[in-house]
Amino acid sequence: MELESLGAYLKTRRDRVTPADVGLRTYGTARRVPGLRREELAQLAGVSVGYYTRLEQGQAGTASRQVLDALANALRLDPSETAHLHNLSRQPTTSHLVRPRPERPHQRVLSLLASLGDSTPAVVLGRRGDVLAWNRTGHALVAEHVDFQAPQDPARRPSIPRMFFLDPLTQDLHRNWDELALIHVAYLRLTAGRYPTDARLAELIGELAMRSRDFARLWAKGDVADCTVGTMHLQHPTVGDIDVDYQVWLQPESPDHRLEVYTPNDTASADALRLLSNQVADQRKPEAGRVEAVQQPDR
Repeated sequence: MELESLGAYLKTRRDRVTPADVGLRTYGTARRVPGLRREELAQLAGVSVGYYTRLEQGQAGTASRQVLDALANALRLDPSETAHLHNLSRQPTTSHLVRPRPERPHQRVLSLLASLGDSTPAVVLGRRGDVLAWNRTGHALVAEHVDFQAPQDPARRPSIPRMFFLDPLTQDLHRNWDELALIHVAYLRLTAGRYPTDARLAELIGELAMRSRDFARLWAKGDVADCTVGTMHLQHPTVGDIDVDYQVWLQPESPDHRLEVYTPNDTASADALRLLSNQVADQRKPEAGRVEAVQQPDR
């Protein structure tokens, strides 16, 4: 599937902004579009209506950085949305999808994961949200029904987006599923703008759009967001309700990979997380302190 075009993204952002949002008067006339008209956006951005129309229709070639920044300002885009706009403008007119090799986490991120032990839940995620590695408590917190060894085999790696939208157990785990679903879709769209020729990513998005009405509905909104911090309200099958904050640590050597660390945000959650960590330790006392889901580093 075609992930997204510059014109399609401009259209969804234009529909989101009303004339009142940008100080335009409408004089009470009936409007056939939910947001700004093309001529209104062109006026706000300081470009001709004809040029903007061709840009939205994919017939204007490559837009300059100045034009894109003017459009982003007129559309009131945030930094992530603006970056996505620029990414889309650099896409080739005919995208040839390429199937990347399986991802491997860098040894430094694996060493950092190992240094956390099992007291702090953590997961290493790849470009498309595949689990590349996790510690025992991270696995027990977010996917204890999945084989712990699965990340070691690229063909079996758990896909967090796929589980989030297609796995009932994962859906039941998250009490704030609706909020997190928006973030998952918006981040996938940001990633798709960065990697428009990634065949595996295109297949994932196509599968989710076909099999999940919720994903298809949220994808059609066109929202874009980065995913660095947030809160998960969990109804855990083993330790009950637990609220954790997630923080994403980006890796300079592997910018596509993220180390996601979970910390409790209240006393009750800290107690529940401690109980979960103790249960993990009891199950693996002969191997305490060793992170098992370790991949070989890139050569």
